[in-house]
Amino acid sequence: MPPSLELRTKQSLALTPRLQQSVRLLQLSSLEFQQELRNALDTNPFLEYDESQTEDNALSADNGNSMSDTSLTNAADGATEAPLASETSMESNQSADSGSRDDSISEFSSDPFGRGSASRNNGDGEGSDPADWVRIEPSLHETLHDALRLYQLNERDRAIAQLIIEALDDDGYLRQELGELANVVDIEPALDEDELCIALRLVQSLDKPGVGARNLSECLTLQLDAMPEDTPGRDVAREIVVHHLERLARREQAELQKKIGCSADELRVACALVRKLDPKPGENYGQSEDNYVVPDVIVRQAKRQWVVTINPAVLPRAQIHRMYAELFAQSAGASRSPLAQQLQEARWLIRNAQQRFTTIQRVAECIVSHQKAFFDYGEIALKPLVLRDVADELGLHESTISRATGNKYMSTPRGIFEFKHFFPRELSTKSGGTCSAAAVRALLKEMISKENTRDPLSDVSLAKMLADQGVIVARRTVAKYRHLMKVPPAELRRVA
Repeated sequence: MPPSLELRTKQSLALTPRLQQSVRLLQLSSLEFQQELRNALDTNPFLEYDESQTEDNALSADNGNSMSDTSLTNAADGATEAPLASETSMESNQSADSGSRDDSISEFSSDPFGRGSASRNNGDGEGSDPADWVRIEPSLHETLHDALRLYQLNERDRAIAQLIIEALDDDGYLRQELGELANVVDIEPALDEDELCIALRLVQSLDKPGVGARNLSECLTLQLDAMPEDTPGRDVAREIVVHHLERLARREQAELQKKIGCSADELRVACALVRKLDPKPGENYGQSEDNYVVPDVIVRQAKRQWVVTINPAVLPRAQIHRMYAELFAQSAGASRSPLAQQLQEARWLIRNAQQRFTTIQRVAECIVSHQKAFFDYGEIALKPLVLRDVADELGLHESTISRATGNKYMSTPRGIFEFKHFFPRELSTKSGGTCSAAAVRALLKEMISKENTRDPLSDVSLAKMLADQGVIVARRTVAKYRHLMKVPPAELRRVA
């Protein structure tokens, strides 16, 4: 057929830029949202950092849960009681000019939670940042490299030792084979295994005994060899870690005593000595502690009621720069200027930020309403809950609830929990009712804590005890929950 042209009408749904921004802001975590707002303050001339609210206004805003359309600011010095929430009580020693946008932005950029502009001072006076004086512990590799500098070595031997140090993992173990390391670097003449073994012995003697071991048995042996020879139980303990670690893990005391040929008292002293050793010596060195949680909402009990408030530490301090907006409106051809799009984006950001916190608070209040028994009695009272239940109650789409609960945290008197923690799956009971998987894990934890350590409960016994209480759970499900709680099996929990 010859080619032809025709017109067709078609209807389709498309997200507007404002709705796309609203969806994206809702699914961000609190830290990611603060970063997004900082970027907007740095690039949009119609946004400014607002620090006009006083402590009293912030506290009243926290109590009333009110947020302005054009200003979502909150100073709230000392208003949050969350253990991991960032404090916002540090104030600047210099008052910022209300008309200076540059100063405002620099203060906000220095800290996502508005701690002020003290960190801009580089001196050691009153305005210096306390974080500049925090002592940072050296890492495992840094410690070993520093110790290696004290040895007088030729260039080749030092390069081999540095190669082994860099090959250690965070636990202090050398997981690679020595033969593989010989092919990593190009050294003439080629490395042989004897040179690598000598360098490995040097690295193992640089710092804490056990660092540089190739397996658990060697790690524990190095620690025992570093002890005085007259240490009680040292020889028996060395025999155990070299040949009988698996039997020790299974607590086969009688078999150990038979294989080693020692008395029961000698075996008991040796086992106690082995348990004092460090299986991961590399963990004792400094590590970067950059993983922390800032809760989005705070749950408190007031007059026997559980009250949900947005954490003041995560509320943005941004508003439309009125002077710039008024001057732009008075200019000729403002509607056709590229700045018109930036002004519109600034307004969208303020409104979408307000909508974000409103949605998070509504979802949190619904969760607290459904899980009130958890806040009163603990984990064992957690009820089954699905996203659909919250979506139907709030009149929102289930995907919106999923975004509002992802990477969001709630600070409660019982600790800080992710929103997803309050959505345990449903399990059936003998009576035809339901209970949550979290409640079953809490029951298992209580049963294991009360068991006889000389005759611990097996997974089958735990499943039968749950069945006696009306909860039908398979043995493999009990094993899965026990594994999630990081509880070893019965044979490893047995104490002689």
